[in-house]
Amino acid sequence: MLQITPRHKILIAVEPVDFRKGIDGLRAMCIPKWKIDPFSGHIFVFRNKISTSVKILAYDGNGFWVCQKRFSSGKLKWWPQTAQDCASVRAIELLIVLQQGALVQGCIPENWRRLES
Repeated sequence: MLQITPRHKILIAVEPVDFRKGIDGLRAMCIPKWKIDPFSGHIFVFRNKISTSVKILAYDGNGFWVCQKRFSSGKLKWWPQTAQDCASVRAIELLIVLQQGALVQGCIPENWRRLES
């Protein structure tokens, strides 16, 4: 099972990709685009040209996962426009985007907080 946790580094492709690509096609895009080995355990997120579908590529130590979500209605409300926008995407923010939400400065807590003793 693929789980997205706060410990994952999430990289979002700003530009749309051809969704005919499978695992090998998406994996081949990771090194030139981000200079990161796709076997690193990072989560790579892609969207199609018309923003109606998202693909996620991840390596879990045993093999690659590729997951696709096609929205039954509507399009993505938010997607990064520049590399700086996607540098700070966290797991909770990705989950909001996958539910067709828009990221705004709001009540999303920090990933880790010091517990008071």
